[in-house]
Amino acid sequence: QVQLVESGGGLVQPGGSLRLSCAASGSIFSINTMGWHRQAPGKERELVAGITSGGSTNYAYSVKGRFTISRDNAKNTVYLQMNSLKPEDTAVYYCNAEAKPYIGSYYNDYWGQGTQVTVSS
Repeated sequence: QVQLVESGGGLVQPGGSLRLSCAASGSIFSINTMGWHRQAPGKERELVAGITSGGSTNYAYSVKGRFTISRDNAKNTVYLQMNSLKPEDTAVYYCNAEAKPYIGSYYNDYWGQGTQVTVSS
């Protein structure tokens, strides 16, 4: 199976920056889309940014111009550079990958365990 491990979360002041990383490991034949979602207390999980294997990206309106998603296909790793952070960006951030573990299998969604990002002075 596919495992996703996030890193890079933490506490940062408003206006600061953080970079999240998510590495996929295990049995991986191919990975299609990778992305980042977040869930704040009392709110639904929402898509923050996504990136295809070809490099096409999409962003939530609330983070456009502040966050940048990128990936290293050779390392099966996706990154989220977060700049100009705001208190409303505080949430648990989850990595997601649409991956095919074996040559004859279907693409399935896999999730990381989440990493906390807190923006506060």
